[in-house]
Amino acid sequence: TVEAAREAFAGYPGVQLVDDPQNALYPTPLDTTGKDDCLVGRIRLDGVMDRSLALWVVGDQVRKGAALNAVQIAEIL
Repeated sequence: TVEAAREAFAGYPGVQLVDDPQNALYPTPLDTTGKDDCLVGRIRLDGVMDRSLALWVVGDQVRKGAALNAVQIAEIL
């Protein structure tokens, strides 16, 4: 469900839930500039596939997509 997805994302490391449709709060790429976390929002039932959700995920692709991922992989290794 949408509520179960919100609960799963809330408080998960590296993810910030920004999902308040009543107040038009949802993630945008500008919100992630210079941040490590990915933002998730606009969680809703998928209108095409049964038992599926649609959601919007944004992140700083230079910071998280390249630099931070390399550091995190090196730390694991």
